[in-house]
Formats: sequence, structure tokens, C-alpha cells
Amino acid sequence: MADPARAAKLAQRIKVVVAEALGRRVKDPRVESITVTDARVTNDLQHATIYYTVFGDEVAQADAARALEKAKGVLRQEVGRNITVRLAPTLEFVADQIPVNASNLEELLREAKRRDAEVAALAASAKHAGESDPYKADAPEDIDEDHNR
Repeated sequence: MADPARAAKLAQRIKVVVAEALGRRVKDPRVESITVTDARVTNDLQHATIYYTVFGDEVAQADAARALEKAKGVLRQEVGRNITVRLAPTLEFVADQIPVNASNLEELLREAKRRDAEVAALAASAKHAGESDPYKADAPEDIDEDHNR
């Protein structure tokens, strides 16, 4: 079993090799809009998961997934040539959900900002329910005239 640092370093190398191979070796036009975002390798270096995003709608994403599955053998061969491990790891391609999650997070932040503006507008025109000074205050004591002299 390799150490996790070696697996992480190998994953970064595989990410670069796959991204370059998608541009040079795979001639399928469906892979042109693919961006490799991350790669992870198991600690035994036998399996690599490659995360990708696709610029386009759901049809383009489905086409890209099919194209990656079709080119998996070519990409694994290219990975095997360019890394220094005894066995080339198997490749698994997973669509990265980070852009979708980021979009949802941005929408939530926009909604929170809108609600904060509403609350600020309500607070600006709000008045206190009770007196202006709700705290009890001691009645002012009579000033002892003997001590002031």
C-alpha cells in the first residue's frame, strides 16, 4: 500500500495526463467541452476517479459522459505510459457537482441578502414598544447642602 502523499501526487499527474490526452488523443468532438477538475487515486494506486465538468446543457453532459466511457481505454493507456507505477489504474469518470453546488449556494446568498435588506428597512422605521428608556432609574436624591459648602 502506498502512502497517501504518493497517491495524491499520482492523482495530480493523472489529472494532467487525462486533460492533455482529451485534447490530443481523443478525436471525439463531444469531449471538447470537458474540463478535468480533480482526480483521486486509492491508496493501493489501483483505481483512479476523475472528476470533470462539461460546458453546456444536460444533453451535452450526457454526450460527454458517453464519449468518456468510449475513450476510457485510450485514456487508461495514455495514463499507463505517462506515470511510473507498475500497473495503470482503472479509470472512473464522475461528473463534478461543484458548479451546481456553487450555483445553489450563490442563490441562497442572494436570497439571504434580499431578506437582510428587508429586515433593515423594517428596522429603520420601527419604534420601541415601550418607553424610550425602559430601565428603572433611581430617583435623583436631594442634594445635601451641608456637604456642598
